[in-house]
Amino acid sequence: MGLFDRIKAGLQKTRQAVADGLGDVFIGEGDIDEDFYERLEETLIRSDMGAEASERIIDKLRDQVPENHLRRRKDAKKFLIKDITGEMQNAPDAFDFEKERSVVFVTGVNGVGKTTFCGKLAYKLTREGKKVILAAADTYRAGAAEQLSLWAERAGCDLVQGNPGADPSSVIYDAANAAMSRNADILICDTAGRLENRRNLMEELKKMDRVIDKVMPGVRRENLLVLDAVTGQNAVSQAKGFAGVTDLTGIVLTKLDGTPKGGIAVAIESELKVPVKYIGTGEQKEDLERFDAETFVKAMFADDTSEEVSEDDW
Repeated sequence: MGLFDRIKAGLQKTRQAVADGLGDVFIGEGDIDEDFYERLEETLIRSDMGAEASERIIDKLRDQVPENHLRRRKDAKKFLIKDITGEMQNAPDAFDFEKERSVVFVTGVNGVGKTTFCGKLAYKLTREGKKVILAAADTYRAGAAEQLSLWAERAGCDLVQGNPGADPSSVIYDAANAAMSRNADILICDTAGRLENRRNLMEELKKMDRVIDKVMPGVRRENLLVLDAVTGQNAVSQAKGFAGVTDLTGIVLTKLDGTPKGGIAVAIESELKVPVKYIGTGEQKEDLERFDAETFVKAMFADDTSEEVSEDDW
């Protein structure tokens, strides 16, 4: 199964929600009028693209309709898809950290799938020939280290862990030294779930940062925030909170296969200007994809009988 088909399958619930909402808006030969714009904006907001992004998309479409001499509603669909895609663009160097020695810190609240993401990322990178070390720096949650140990076995990579309740920074210290001595390419650090308003836990992250700076000076850093797509707009609020206290370089959206709220990817990138870098589309170890805006939006608008959407299909 190719990338498009994997993402299309993972976005099944979102695709159905989009199809149900936009089907009535674009159906038939109706003219483009004010009712069309209002219903379209309402549909985008309901799909969790957010009020701010939805308004900007509609405003751009309002300009494009007369510029391109569009009259029928169905003729505006390809412009809508392009405008949504334009809200989510990763920089050309978004995944450069995968190609050089780097440290990946994984943060987020409890229950969003941080440990699973760490394991899936380790699995993906080791399959691509990278030497990966996993650091079990979540020393608070019962079973967190054991869960990560299973992922290390699946990925075929090393694991560094401490005793339950140990200082997370001590685990990071040991893991950083192991990464240096074993000449690892990438160190992935699983951290405990924390709320952005818990100052002691956020200070703990800063302490771990200082440990990395001391043991691995100049190493490339990647700070990824894991968000549960099922929570919809609440995920945007979490992202805003974390962005205010730590230097986020990317977002990971998990559980996209279990929600019709896949449009949340648009809202996050549009409102926070922090790129979505990975998406989880299933429960298997292979179900982790690097985020590509064009592929994502095309998959979101594809129907169950279509191949990859092309401009001719729009």
